Amino acid sequence: MRAVALDMWDPYVAATRAYVPGAEDKIVFDKFHLLCTVTEAVDKVRRQEHKVLRAEGEERLKGTKYLWLANAENVPEWRRAEFEAVKGENLKTGRAWAIQEALRRFWKYRYRQWAADYFRRWYFWATHSRLEPVVSAAKTLQAHLSNILTYFRHRLTNATAEGLNSKIQMVKEMACGFRNREHYKTAIYFHCGGLDLYPRLEASARTGGLTTTYGGHPL
Repeated sequence: MRAVALDMWDPYVAATRAYVPGAEDKIVFDKFHLLCTVTEAVDKVRRQEHKVLRAEGEERLKGTKYLWLANAENVPEWRRAEFEAVKGENLKTGRAWAIQEALRRFWKYRYRQWAADYFRRWYFWATHSRLEPVVSAAKTLQAHLSNILTYFRHRLTNATAEGLNSKIQMVKEMACGFRNREHYKTAIYFHCGGLDLYPRLEASARTGGLTTTYGGHPL
C-alpha cells in the first residue's frame, strides 16, 4: 500500500497508523474535507454576522448562504451581479470567503516546498483575520499539516470513493430503504457495477444483416 486518502477523523487516523506500515508517509488528508473545514468556518461567520445585522434591521446577508459556500466559478450566472455587490461591501463574511478561496490555490502547486511556503503565508492571514471560526479552522489544518503536504507526493483524493458513496446513498433513498440486506447489495451492484443495459444494433459480417444485442449478448 503506497498511500491512503482519508479525512482527519481521529479513529480513521489511528486505524491507519495501527495497520499500515510506514503510515506517517502514506496518509494523505483529503483536500475536499480540508476545504469543507474552512467552508464551515465561513458559514459560521455568515450566521454570526447575519444575526448581528438583522438585529440592526439589516438584511444584506439574507438568502446568500449558498453563494458563500460555492466556488467562485460555480456561482449561478443569474446571481453573480448580486454576489459581486455583497462581496464588495465591508463584511466579515466577505473576508472569510476570500481566505477560503485563497486556500484553493494551495493544491495547484507542483512541489511540496512551494506549497508549504504558500500555506505558511495563508495561515498567517487566516490566524490574523480576527474571525474566530476561521482562526480555529486554520489551526486545525496547521495541526495536521505534515499529512496535508503528503498530497504533493501521492496526489491522491477521496473523490472516487465519495462519488460512489453518493450514488449508493441515492440508490437507498430512491428505494425508501431496504428491508433485506441482500436486496440492498444487489441494487448497489446493479446501479454501480458498470453494466451495459442498453440494446444496440451491430452489423453481422456473416449475414450482412443486423444483430440486436442486449448487454453484449445476441437476442
